[in-house]
Amino acid sequence: MTQTAFLNPTRAAASTHTGTVAGERFLVLDSWRGICALLVALFHFPTASTISQSAFIGSSYLFVDFFFVLSGFVIASSYGDRLNQPEQVARFALVRFGRIYPLHLLMLAAFAGFELLRLMLPQLHGTGAAPFTGGFDLGSLLANLLLLQGVGFEDQLTWNAPSWSISAEFFAYLLFAGVVLVAGARAWIWFVAAAVTAPLFLLGFSTHHMDVSFDFGFIRCLYGFSLGALLAWFQHDSIAGARQALARGGPRMDWTLAEIVMVTVIVLFVSLAGGNDFGIAAPLVFALALFLFAHEGGWISALLRTPFMLTLGALSYSIYMVHIFVQARMINVAGLVERKLGLGLIGDFMLRGQHATGFGAGWGSVAIVVMLAATIAASWITWRLIEMPAMAWFRRLSKRI
Repeated sequence: MTQTAFLNPTRAAASTHTGTVAGERFLVLDSWRGICALLVALFHFPTASTISQSAFIGSSYLFVDFFFVLSGFVIASSYGDRLNQPEQVARFALVRFGRIYPLHLLMLAAFAGFELLRLMLPQLHGTGAAPFTGGFDLGSLLANLLLLQGVGFEDQLTWNAPSWSISAEFFAYLLFAGVVLVAGARAWIWFVAAAVTAPLFLLGFSTHHMDVSFDFGFIRCLYGFSLGALLAWFQHDSIAGARQALARGGPRMDWTLAEIVMVTVIVLFVSLAGGNDFGIAAPLVFALALFLFAHEGGWISALLRTPFMLTLGALSYSIYMVHIFVQARMINVAGLVERKLGLGLIGDFMLRGQHATGFGAGWGSVAIVVMLAATIAASWITWRLIEMPAMAWFRRLSKRI
């Protein structure tokens, strides 16, 4: 990678983040990844504002399933015919490990460092649990270090809570590679079985609909990942051909209309289905959206190819991994200011039917803007200093196998 690409998230998005089908890059899908990461961040941020209280944001945990579907699509597109030998599987596993683990390790260190700070400074204890207890105990730290926090080894969300999904996804990577190595051209049969049985399992055993993580997170991940992989296996030729034809003519109104309808469907579906069993269809809805936007045929796709949106796509993994830490520290700082000045920054309120402590109604919208800006800024730093160097290093290492 050139130094220019290393410094420019927009250019790097085309080089490192997206998968390929028939030599094509999926920049629009990567921009979608950035949007979904920000929506998950909004879901996790406790404020009394109308934004946080809205049904759409209140159910935006479902956008994690977009990540799973897209990962399956990208991985199957890029590696479906390149995992025929054990050494190829070893290189694949090493590269995927290098993609997710270094930033995960950094964020674990950041959370552990703050727990140590709380241990040394009683004024930071607040009204919560004592340092290194609850979801921040040493036993769960070990599980997180081993990437086991999202595959049924924990009984609650721990440390950097969103990281349960990268735990589940890493083992989905390994399963994919193993199935392709053993089954070869018939691997799709196994993923059809997974795509059918996983939602039935969740409906039968989950009392929280699709809102599962530390308990059945791997099953949820396998559901979406399998759908994405199947879409790549059976539609890659048609997508590639259609993209080439559309690229010659520019954005078209019929594709624009389809994209507008798809965005409307996503908003309505997430708003209405997040709290009930209809949420089980989320990976199917996102697979349909992925298929449509992979063609990049309309004006919404053109908007998603703008530099800012591509930058969000490049930063998406960092956004996802750093946002909880940024939010928690914002609340800590606001709490200290509140105790000194009494500005009404922080308070207790009901958020989506549950008690929450966060930014009050008068400050909620402002806090959201600050949080998003701070998260994006922090994400650029971790992308620049952790993600990109680590990916390059692990790629070089994999070539020695």
